[in-house]
Amino acid sequence: MGPWNHGGEIRDASTLSPIRLHSDTGLYFRRTILEPFLAHYLKDDAIPLPGRVSAYRSGSDMWETRSALPEQDCTQDCATLHLTAQHQLSLNASASTAGSVSYLADPAHPVPYVQRPVITRDAPGSVWDDWLSTDQRNAASRPDVATFTSPVLTKPIALDGQPLVHLTATTTGTDGDFVVKLIDVYPDEVPEQRELGGYQLMVSSDILRGRYRKSFEHPEAIPAGKPQLYQFRLPVMNHTFRPGHRIMVQVQSSWFPLYDRNPQTYVSSIFTAPPEAYKPATITLDTAASWLTVHQASPVTP
Repeated sequence: MGPWNHGGEIRDASTLSPIRLHSDTGLYFRRTILEPFLAHYLKDDAIPLPGRVSAYRSGSDMWETRSALPEQDCTQDCATLHLTAQHQLSLNASASTAGSVSYLADPAHPVPYVQRPVITRDAPGSVWDDWLSTDQRNAASRPDVATFTSPVLTKPIALDGQPLVHLTATTTGTDGDFVVKLIDVYPDEVPEQRELGGYQLMVSSDILRGRYRKSFEHPEAIPAGKPQLYQFRLPVMNHTFRPGHRIMVQVQSSWFPLYDRNPQTYVSSIFTAPPEAYKPATITLDTAASWLTVHQASPVTP
């Protein structure tokens, strides 16, 4: 696992968008991981491999070697990120989370996956190659994105594995999408790199189409106005949130044009949905029944 876009490990990889990694991670991969791997399997005298998993820990800016990936089901050493009705993210299980947060999702005005204008891939000015690490403040400023932010961290928090989303929500529609993003919020001022002041770095994110909340094989409409559980895993992460940073979770119902717009009216096929099926819907999150769970590792000083 490395901090690259597709194929980024074959060239200089000392930065990821504006994020400085403090070393050429591509060169490290080629020399320390790839070369021994090839030598182990292609040369007569097999060279022992250091471990089954080599993972770059962003935030700490260091490589780690492990015998296996973290367990998918977090049964111990778990961190739970609770959503609150005050748009806060709490790491305290005893904190009051009762309440709700609502937003209006309108297919006519979808949330873009990068800041507008969205430029076609390979065209001048396109940010497609690095879109996963682009600043998420453009989304946080929208009224159709629910944002939950932790207090400023006083100590490092190292999270890894696949975050499990447990989201309870109602919608006035009969279908809908749920995008969840786990984000590292930089301090308001970063003296050594001023452009990172307040930067919102997406660490892990994914989308669940509401019709598949129970089964991908048997989609079904969402009962309007009735709370439903949307539970899914985000991609594997390996990140340390540093002191002075904050942890953020964003929830939204479109990610366009990365994913097609959901009409928010249940139809047999979205590809053939008529224009009149595309309707605004009010999404209400039950914060007392909404959280993310992820494995918490011991922070390592680089």
